[in-house]
Amino acid sequence: MMKLKELSLGDRALISGFAASSSAYRRKLLSMGLTLGTQFTVQRIAPLGDPIEIRLRGYALSLRKDEADALNLSRIAS
Repeated sequence: MMKLKELSLGDRALISGFAASSSAYRRKLLSMGLTLGTQFTVQRIAPLGDPIEIRLRGYALSLRKDEADALNLSRIAS
């Protein structure tokens, strides 16, 4: 398992689960389309590293690192 902050520009990943301590924020992530099995690409990273823009399901979404810590990810080989 890895976190969004461990990915680099252009990396692809798959959402493989949610952190147990993030049940309150999980509902918000699900409503934004971040469901199990969703693949995305890291599009942009702000100069200081926060926020990170990802591309999924045909749209771009910006997430702060601390918010994205609720996601457990698996890297997809290019």
